[in-house]
Amino acid sequence: MHPAEGKRKRAREGVRIAVPRRVIGVRATVNRMVNDPFRALSHPIRRGIVERLAAGPATVGDATGGFGVSKPAISKHLKVLEETGVLVRVPEGRTHWLSLETKALAEAAEWMDRQRAHWERLFDVVDEYLKEDQSK
Repeated sequence: MHPAEGKRKRAREGVRIAVPRRVIGVRATVNRMVNDPFRALSHPIRRGIVERLAAGPATVGDATGGFGVSKPAISKHLKVLEETGVLVRVPEGRTHWLSLETKALAEAAEWMDRQRAHWERLFDVVDEYLKEDQSK
């Protein structure tokens, strides 16, 4: 097995990955739950499916039609969306209904809001420093 494959396998299995934070000199652990929605939305077809489901629940055919890819490819995309908790499939007889699981997307949105606030504070500090430096 190639070393990169082992890393990908550990990431899929929910292993926490340490990421250095050079800006403040602290090591942080990336939470798998936060990464899952980003993984789910990393492909344009999956983003398209999520956009269609934002209007409400739909059948698999309605949510996935018109992407120009094979049914096995669509099945793989749906599997990723289900595994990451972004969508839920509810079978009713032969029809499978898909709907968004807003909790997973809300966790990702909250994480982005926290990151945005953090970086805005850092940019404000840099801005103040530059203003002080110019007034000297």
